[in-house]
Amino acid sequence: MSDKYAPTPEDKFSFGIWTVGWAAQDVFGSATRAPMAADRAVRKLAEIGAYGVNFHDNDVFEFDESDRDEKISSFRKALDETGLKVTTATTNLFSHPIFKDGGFTHNDRDVRRFAISKVMRNLDLAAELGAEIYVCWGGREGAESGGSKDVQSAMARMKEAYDTLGQYVTEQGYGIRFAIEPKPNEPRGNILLPTLGHALAFINELEQPELVGINPEIGHEEMAGLDYAAGIRQALWHGKLYHIDLNGQTGPRYDQDLRFGAGNVGGAFWTVDAVEEGIAKGQYTGPVHFDFKPPRTEDDEGVWVSAAACMRNYKILQDKVRAFRADPEVQEALAAARVDQLAVPTLAEGETFADLKHVEIDVDGLAAKGMGFERLDQLALEHLYGVR
Repeated sequence: MSDKYAPTPEDKFSFGIWTVGWAAQDVFGSATRAPMAADRAVRKLAEIGAYGVNFHDNDVFEFDESDRDEKISSFRKALDETGLKVTTATTNLFSHPIFKDGGFTHNDRDVRRFAISKVMRNLDLAAELGAEIYVCWGGREGAESGGSKDVQSAMARMKEAYDTLGQYVTEQGYGIRFAIEPKPNEPRGNILLPTLGHALAFINELEQPELVGINPEIGHEEMAGLDYAAGIRQALWHGKLYHIDLNGQTGPRYDQDLRFGAGNVGGAFWTVDAVEEGIAKGQYTGPVHFDFKPPRTEDDEGVWVSAAACMRNYKILQDKVRAFRADPEVQEALAAARVDQLAVPTLAEGETFADLKHVEIDVDGLAAKGMGFERLDQLALEHLYGVR
């Protein structure tokens, strides 16, 4: 019997090498799993049905690049033999001690210059391997104390870095676009560009804003107490959703990186609804990417159980979202809640503010009329709970 929840290439599911390759060390304890070479991660991801991979430079080779050619060769061979695509790439500007105060906004000018150089070298590799999106997570770009960082100068240096890198990919003819990944805190006390909205505002200040979009992550947005599905819908509206990072999170706490579908299950349902809307409208064409970490409790076998579950849970929720949207009772409830009316312009064609100056409506009647949202939300829950 075929499994309708088994992943296919059309699903475009992708994983970061650092996700399944995480050795499970944390601030309270050492690693519980052995390090994993990038080529093994590629082969195992192919076995469980993934479509693509994303990599940091130092997921493939060491920081000092002493093993660069050998490791890239092994990585490339695994890609060729499995057919997995390199959908996206990024640069590690947070692990090495030199980046303790960030990369693009480090107080030391020499470190900033080195950070941009490191990114350019990995952009060359990303282009060689066919990546179209370059994710930028500024995990160390921030501060713990107010006096330690001149924030206005830091924003100027951040702009300078993105403008420089935009010039580089343009002159090289790479066709690569950048996707900023916001996060409010951790590992820094406060991180610059902490939310999707901050990043959107920053992009408007760049020399080539068309090259830069957003890579929102569920855990990061929920850490700030925000609604991820609403956030990505706004990014779609701006035409700036270049990539997505899906995982699980249970509220505003540390970055849990649970497998997708765990944690906030209702949020996962509406996330799939939002992603599917973007795909259906042609607003989002990137991969369905999972940025999670298999817990420290799991051995190597558990890593792949967890990774496979991300894809399976997406397809389960995809099935439930489609059933919800096709349900005649749901469509009736949507109409009763007047959801469709929001798409109608408030001003009719040819109207101006003058036509609204003295509008007369049944104020008391409309004030007394309920919206019907509870019925609509209950129908969504019943689909999610599997009773419809």
